Amino acid sequence: MSVLRSMLYIPGNNLRMVTKSVNLTADAIILDLEDAVPMLDKATARIVVRDSIQAIKDSGSAVFVRVNALITGLTPLDVEGVTIRGLDGFMLSKSETAEDVLALVTLIEATEKKAGLEAGSLSIIPLIESARGVMNAHAIACSSPRVTALAFGAGDYYRDLGRAVTALSAGEDELLFARSMIVNAGRAAGVQAIDTPFLGLLTDKEAFANQTLRALRLGFKGKQTIHPMQIDLINESFSPSEAEVDYARRLVVAFEEAQKKGLGATSFEGKMIDLMSQKQALALVEFADTLAAKARQREGAGEIGLQRFFPHAG
Repeated sequence: MSVLRSMLYIPGNNLRMVTKSVNLTADAIILDLEDAVPMLDKATARIVVRDSIQAIKDSGSAVFVRVNALITGLTPLDVEGVTIRGLDGFMLSKSETAEDVLALVTLIEATEKKAGLEAGSLSIIPLIESARGVMNAHAIACSSPRVTALAFGAGDYYRDLGRAVTALSAGEDELLFARSMIVNAGRAAGVQAIDTPFLGLLTDKEAFANQTLRALRLGFKGKQTIHPMQIDLINESFSPSEAEVDYARRLVVAFEEAQKKGLGATSFEGKMIDLMSQKQALALVEFADTLAAKARQREGAGEIGLQRFFPHAG
């Protein structure tokens, strides 16, 4: 399973922001062709996105492209225009049904082959932004092996309920049902759930921290963001602490020793542990090792200069 703690949106038509993204520590960069790009700039944005994918990938971040919703008629142009080696997959805006995902799969299959990519290499993250999408979340998550995560878009979801995001309460209780549905749908289907971008003021760091903690407690594995200043807190929040990793490693060893003695449960540091405890500890250790490997990869990437975005210039 890929690491998707932090997913940062970058407008596909903003070359300055795109080139700066290689110096950020987001697990994934989402190059946006949808809401952030005016209609007149869509064609140009596809070119910028296509020519930037490999440089961003080389920096250590996964690269996804948010394509326009199927209803716009722009999705085929988006997919064909940016399918290139280095791309990890697509985020599908306004995902409401399993059929939406399958329609995107059909587009990907054709362009994947044309681009010379291995069949099935590109994944899909459906972005759930409506009441209909929330109610169909499990079917969407199970619709294709390409679905690697479900993402929540709270802004459009709340507007779909007939409410403005400025009316959200401090605790965002209005979003609890949708968040819980998406988390449980993802878990049941075996894919990650990624929480919505923060809808409050960028200066309200306490509210952002509280929302991120709430998402973690609900079972989300990561969070989307529209601002680089939020990346570090997201990564830290969705990562185990050194103490947690150390405890997990010791627990694994202790349970292995118990198993050698024919025990199915044992006492460890004052608490009873069993096979499920070991499985959870092993998963945490594996995740920590993956994060460490990812950090080493990023350190080894070196500086990504502008020439990596324009390899044929000059």
